[in-house]
Amino acid sequence: MPTDTPMILVTGGAGYIGSHTVYALNDAGWPVVVVDDLSTGRREALPAGVPFVHGSAGDPVLVGRVIAKFGVTTILHFAGSIVAPESVARPLAYYGNNTVVSHALIESAIKAGVRQFVFSSTAAIYGNAERMLVFEDDEAKPINPYGCSKLMTEWMLRDAAVAHGLRHVALRYFNVSGADPGGRSGQSTPGATHLLKAVCRTALGLDPALSIFGTDYPTPDGTCIRDYIHVSDLADLHVLACRYLHQGGAGVVLNCGYGHGHSVREVITATERVAGRRLSACEAPRRTGDPVALVAGTDRLRSLFGWQPRFDDLATIVRHSLEWEERLQRAVTPSGGLV
Repeated sequence: MPTDTPMILVTGGAGYIGSHTVYALNDAGWPVVVVDDLSTGRREALPAGVPFVHGSAGDPVLVGRVIAKFGVTTILHFAGSIVAPESVARPLAYYGNNTVVSHALIESAIKAGVRQFVFSSTAAIYGNAERMLVFEDDEAKPINPYGCSKLMTEWMLRDAAVAHGLRHVALRYFNVSGADPGGRSGQSTPGATHLLKAVCRTALGLDPALSIFGTDYPTPDGTCIRDYIHVSDLADLHVLACRYLHQGGAGVVLNCGYGHGHSVREVITATERVAGRRLSACEAPRRTGDPVALVAGTDRLRSLFGWQPRFDDLATIVRHSLEWEERLQRAVTPSGGLV
């Protein structure tokens, strides 16, 4: 357990990545309080005994009270909207829920004297990068409002660091997948668009067929390539980020991925092998706002944190995703059978 342990406020902590990080912090002995409006999160996704406050991370009165009551010294900010194609259709909603809420939260932190902040950013800020492997110093060229809204928050944190001494770590997530190996949490958001979620639902017969959005990309098999990182490895990175800031680390931006990618068809093939059955799939047009290929350059991350991922294996990610989806179905079906 860390010495002189800080109290950590986790916004959006009842969501997919947030809940896994709360478990990781709990396991490491870091005290946590969660604020979540439950628009996509689930209260039952959190460990028993973790203090929970129902509300918005953009509510300065509520956030100020939570910081004062619990003695918060570090904020982990997960709350936000994350579906890139949806952001093209609803840009103002994304700027509101991502950029405006983040502005309010950062301002609340500064006013309350909080000086450590970990932000959930995204690889979407790179847009259609000129090369598949991207690094933190590459030009940010987002091609959808989702990526723009996250980049704007990175800029606010950068400027707040200069003006107010707010030390921060911005973690640029690549494609987060999988579920807690112990079955404590997983992707449970209704209508979630994560590829592994959709593939597993199809493998279990819960959806009739999987849509492959775009088969004419300039990649070996014509489908998009992404760097899929296991959600538990990503949760561990948040613990390391908190430790880094607690020890006085300076502000930094870090890619969060494994440094290698898989195409949509490769993910489907891996799922068929793990599930032991063929998947029904249909080809569909490209979705607006989807980059061709994104893979994380992780030199900075591995050097700074000495990070060694535990689940860097596509078959393992698929297996944990399938096990979680099966668990969800048993929970909603009294007989224990799949719906």
